[in-house]
Amino acid sequence: MAVLITNQPQHNKIPTAQIRTTAETLLSLLGKAEAELSLLITDDDHIAELNRDYLGRTGPTNVIAFPMGGGDLPDIEPELLGDVVISMDTAAREAADAGYSMEERFTELLVHGTLHLLGYDHETNAQDAAEMAEKSEELLAHLRTGETS
Repeated sequence: MAVLITNQPQHNKIPTAQIRTTAETLLSLLGKAEAELSLLITDDDHIAELNRDYLGRTGPTNVIAFPMGGGDLPDIEPELLGDVVISMDTAAREAADAGYSMEERFTELLVHGTLHLLGYDHETNAQDAAEMAEKSEELLAHLRTGETS
């Protein structure tokens, strides 16, 4: 398993070791213990640029997922899941608004982004949205209790 982490924020920062542990546990729960996942933890300015350049959307967002599977050659690197980008600025604001910790919000966003890498699409498919919400809650419950199976 390879979890590649670029942890850029100067504030609202979660320790890289904590991020790695959470990501590795998540991959194990998903049956993807041998998968490769790249995480970019950044700020609102950077994620707004990515949002504009790659998705044609304006402003910052909380999480963006760039899946590596699918397309014309999905089986070349089947265990290369892709990239998840999380804005800690947005995560911190959302956590404060919801009344819980930044770490908990980060974990929700990591789960959400990773499920997108696995093909879940809540934006255009109502059935996927329901399945994604259910799977997210299941994974978050395991991550909160530290269970890996």
